[in-house]
Amino acid sequence: MLASTESNAPSPSRDCLAHRFGNAADGPGRVRCYGSDLTDAEWQVIRPLLSVPAWFQGRGGRLEGYCHRVKLDAVRYVVDNGVKWVNLPVDFPPYRRVHAFARRWQVTGLLAEFHDRLRDRVREKEGRAVDPTAAIVDSQLLRAAANIPKQTSGWDGGKKVAGRKRHLAVDCLGLVLVVTVTAASVQDRDAAVPLLERLRRCYFSVRLVWADGGYAGRFVDWAAQKLRLTLDIVRRSDDTTGFVVLPRRWVVERTRSWLMRSRRLARDVETLPAMHEAMVLWSMTMLMGGRLAGRRTGAFSRPAPRAR
Repeated sequence: MLASTESNAPSPSRDCLAHRFGNAADGPGRVRCYGSDLTDAEWQVIRPLLSVPAWFQGRGGRLEGYCHRVKLDAVRYVVDNGVKWVNLPVDFPPYRRVHAFARRWQVTGLLAEFHDRLRDRVREKEGRAVDPTAAIVDSQLLRAAANIPKQTSGWDGGKKVAGRKRHLAVDCLGLVLVVTVTAASVQDRDAAVPLLERLRRCYFSVRLVWADGGYAGRFVDWAAQKLRLTLDIVRRSDDTTGFVVLPRRWVVERTRSWLMRSRRLARDVETLPAMHEAMVLWSMTMLMGGRLAGRRTGAFSRPAPRAR
């Protein structure tokens, strides 16, 4: 949590630790003009959830020279608009510093911690317990950009697409619990093994998992025996035609549509699969921060379809 120590009464938009105790106050201020920028209400919500940097706790490191809020705005701009890091507008810090900031948060686990804190707040606001007891899993196929290494991409013979798959485990509100990125050639059942193992390790309270027919078969018995998870297969009937809302499965499908609103996630352009997973978490922090601050984005404002 951020420290409560007061300094020279900064404005609410310039009250991060880098401004109050670092070197960020030496630089010029930035006018917020993009739709992806944090509003003052969002900043007040997420500011107490940010981790304290090592230099502030006397654990070494150089005092930061750029405002934490500005760097968050820069990362959000990349995620929301899908631009290259090098094409960041000039009113943001140098792109190398912004990329290093995002990469450091991904490697050290600060991003996952920040994401989980926001998810816990959203669950509490919706009247849910912090620890989920059920989850829904599904995969999403993405076309790969030309820069994606062949070692981490593959060919999906069913959909005739070369790229990667994004495997998601979400709670009953559609909030991401676990995300894993694999080559498109990896079958859903094979990718679900490390996905559910990680889900079980991080959320021991989860007992029930809903999935589609692609996860049926011996995998159901494996999940019950090895992980003590009840895997409930929600099948689509053979005589069904057109679009039909399937119980529970619509939750993760809605989450997939939320992620596709972030242009950085509409196609896989990340060289490292781990960085794509981080982009998913960044996208969800934008959605959850807006929801907690009362900014009803399109992703959360539309009514959810009713399961039949």
